[in-house]
Amino acid sequence: QVRLVESGGGSVQAGGSLRLSCAASGSTYDGYCMGWFRQAPGKEREAVARIYTVGGSTYYADSVKGRFTISQDNAKNTLYLQMNSLKPEDTARYFCAGHFASSSAYCITYPRASADFPYWGQGTQVTVSS
Repeated sequence: QVRLVESGGGSVQAGGSLRLSCAASGSTYDGYCMGWFRQAPGKEREAVARIYTVGGSTYYADSVKGRFTISQDNAKNTLYLQMNSLKPEDTARYFCAGHFASSSAYCITYPRASADFPYWGQGTQVTVSS
């Protein structure tokens, strides 16, 4: 069983930055597809970014490309999301999620839905004011 705990959310003005962290425990971190999702009130959960823990290949949603960076510290089993140039439309609860993937194709190349991820954190709120 994998346990994920997010931290780092908060309130910021438009144009500001935040860094989210997700600490993983309970299983080996290698070979996992780790992702960040977000959900705003009244909206569906959407994928933000993913990283394959072996090799570090990444995927970004078009809405965050060039502004957000997903990264990892394998020694600490920790996932990060650096969010720059934040916009009010980035306001949402952000979730860390993970699933085992036998290759980067099953994390980066092929579409991944939230239902593909069995492990989830409790989420952290990000609020961006204009």
